[in-house]
Amino acid sequence: MPDGCSDPSHPRRVFVYGTLRRGGSNDITRLQPAPRFIGMSRVQGTLYRLGGYPGLKLGAGGWVVGEVYEVEPALESVLDLIEGLGPKPGDEYAKRSVLLSVMGTDMACFLYEINPVCVNGAPTLPGGDWLEEMDD
Repeated sequence: MPDGCSDPSHPRRVFVYGTLRRGGSNDITRLQPAPRFIGMSRVQGTLYRLGGYPGLKLGAGGWVVGEVYEVEPALESVLDLIEGLGPKPGDEYAKRSVLLSVMGTDMACFLYEINPVCVNGAPTLPGGDWLEEMDD
């Protein structure tokens, strides 16, 4: 556990791609305990518009842009509540671990992936950038 990503008592890194991004309606930088910005990154997948928020489905598709933050366990719990994370397979989001490149360094992060049943018929955001798409 040298990177602090598997031990719940240590800070972990989160990849945020939607309303949790800086300037979004759930801006992570306004939450406590304050996160530490690491850098920008991207993950392969498809971004869906689900009304006032997006959903990310990992895998083939395009690239989804986001920000990586280091968060304390207490903030991770807040993020779980915001994302409505629950223990059941039918919940809207699931927490996933991914390996991302941030400023040329690979690092383990977690992100919230949308349940595929929640995106049936939802429009995609081909640019993969929630904040840019919302400015259009």
